[in-house]
Amino acid sequence: MKNDHRLEPTSGSTGGGTVLAAWERFVQGEDHVQGVRPEVAISWHRCREQYRVDPHLTEAPVAAAEIDHTLEHDVVFTELGGLAVTVAPELDHLNGVITVTDAAGRILAAWGDQATLGRAADANLAPWSCWSEYAVGTNGMGTALEAHAPVLIRGAEHWCQAFHNWVCAGIAVRDVVTREPMAVLNISCWRTPVPGSAGSWLSQAVAKTQGTLRRRARDSGAELVAAYTQARARSGAALAAVDTAGKVVIADDTASVLMGVPAGTPAVDPPVRWNPGLPDLIGAARYASKQAAHNPDWVGSTQIFTHLAEEPTSVRIRPVFLSGHLVGSLVSFGASDGEQLPEAQRPVHPRTQPRRLVAMRENRMVLLRLSEVYFAESDGNDVWLSTDEGRLRAASPGLDKLDGELADAGFLRVHRRYVVNLSHVREVGRGAKGELFLVMDGGTGATVPVSRRNAAAVRRALGI
Repeated sequence: MKNDHRLEPTSGSTGGGTVLAAWERFVQGEDHVQGVRPEVAISWHRCREQYRVDPHLTEAPVAAAEIDHTLEHDVVFTELGGLAVTVAPELDHLNGVITVTDAAGRILAAWGDQATLGRAADANLAPWSCWSEYAVGTNGMGTALEAHAPVLIRGAEHWCQAFHNWVCAGIAVRDVVTREPMAVLNISCWRTPVPGSAGSWLSQAVAKTQGTLRRRARDSGAELVAAYTQARARSGAALAAVDTAGKVVIADDTASVLMGVPAGTPAVDPPVRWNPGLPDLIGAARYASKQAAHNPDWVGSTQIFTHLAEEPTSVRIRPVFLSGHLVGSLVSFGASDGEQLPEAQRPVHPRTQPRRLVAMRENRMVLLRLSEVYFAESDGNDVWLSTDEGRLRAASPGLDKLDGELADAGFLRVHRRYVVNLSHVREVGRGAKGELFLVMDGGTGATVPVSRRNAAAVRRALGI
């Protein structure tokens, strides 16, 4: 390892009285968290309001054993384990341990000096235990699974009081197609600050693994295009190829109209693949991926609502593999053969519908009831909420994530940049070219554009 990336001890606070006092107030039900970093305050809110984690838990629970791993996951675990072994000797003088977890927060392996490993085992900071936020609240491993950047959790920033003597830094490796976490590499130090270089080292440590995944994803996109081309030669049905996240890699003329994406334009690289904005299709593609992972011969069918259509359309979903690895599906429109998909899927992990949205005003966290939010607008990576209290920046980045969380709470994606609260739509109008727009409640009477691809869904939702 190069010297400029070595893990050296640094001085600094591990939380301090201000954070501890804020933690004590927050676990008692107060919402003001002055002096607490926004990313920590947001995590605390998830722990209290969504996951309902007991802040007085003294050890992590034993991990469940029923979660499946693909070969890609195994490769990631192996690479991270090799990195952990190389850095473990540098943690001896830092009272530190380094761990690798899977996507559920289960610790797969831990390395470090024997004294610190023994102390960590007292809190089940060891293999066979679960450190997701859902299980134990704010911590380096679990919070990294929720974030898209390295995280640092110091002392009293941990949700559970029993872990306040630890300082942790973690980073998740994410599937480049689905953006779901696959694993976490984490450093935990007992009553010692994590080295200042830890964030940089963690980022660089996982960069090689992410590069391998990106190359694999490009190969999978090329395989989907090849499978689409072969299928098009055999059938005249409207056809598209989608990846395991439900994004479109290529579609023919008819399918492109139904899905609202360009026709005949291959999108091999994951960042440029097309999001069809069809929740039914995305859900069906993800369900198909789970079924095909256990049965490569599986073929399914269902009905979905498409753009510019008032009635659902039958589709057949056939999985595509590359070297035995599932890379996506071919979607044939107008076909109905295959196993019928169930109407609704249960999530793998229990989810509680958020009762509030978290927004930021300067350095303060604002907890909004859903009824107080008129609409959300994306601006780059930021999401702005139009609310009773004015325009506020949402705590979590990404409109796609917000759309997914609120889809069953009366909110609807009406444009690539807008999600609206349907209960606050006051008027529906048409522009000079016939395009729809919505006039929202509130003193400003703000208007929100409706894209052509979402117009049918808006009319259905509003009953017009």
